[in-house]
Amino acid sequence: MPALLPPPRTGHRLPDPERLTRREDGERLHALLWRPGPGWRMASSAVLGGGIGERAWVLNAQVAHGYRRTDPARHLAALAHAAGARGPGVGLMTAADVSACARAHDGGVDAVVTAGISVRGWAAAPGDGVPGAAPPGTINIVAAVPVALSDAALVNAVMTATEAKVQALLDAGLDCSGTPTDAVCVAARAPQAGGDAHAFAGPRSEWGARLARAVHRAVRSALPAPG
Repeated sequence: MPALLPPPRTGHRLPDPERLTRREDGERLHALLWRPGPGWRMASSAVLGGGIGERAWVLNAQVAHGYRRTDPARHLAALAHAAGARGPGVGLMTAADVSACARAHDGGVDAVVTAGISVRGWAAAPGDGVPGAAPPGTINIVAAVPVALSDAALVNAVMTATEAKVQALLDAGLDCSGTPTDAVCVAARAPQAGGDAHAFAGPRSEWGARLARAVHRAVRSALPAPG
């Protein structure tokens, strides 16, 4: 008999992001801020609030080309605080214009992507990496699954989202697996007291398949038109 899995918690989706604008480094820059409140666990590679844990907000902030600050986490935290975000959160940054984000849905899964691919390449490139903080990433993925996921499934969801991103890039005819500093944030509902969590989020699992399709469509839509 198959195991009974927890159903999605209806009415619990990431809200549409708030669109913020600021002047910085002589430029007009944009940011997206989600404030879903408590009850969300997130897995992220972001410079601020990365790892796995409960998070109350997600900020995807545009920064100037040629960004030179060496304290990106502090910078993102200050931007989030200035916008009224409180508690632990996730902060991503990019030189791409985040106001040109793309959104896709699939069976209760949401994905929002911002993309700039002027600096791109293959993950397994020859040569050593560069020590220290990398410049701001240019493909940022924020996705939400309306069910509880175990820690392992959250890591699996990040893998699935990344695989879907690479598939979208190849389908678009691009010769790359991404940019050197892409970032991902996957949000899932926190388990209810005594409740179970889904143990899998690979691309052939129920929620992983939906996540993959949503991310794939959002990445394809976010990619800049060929020049």
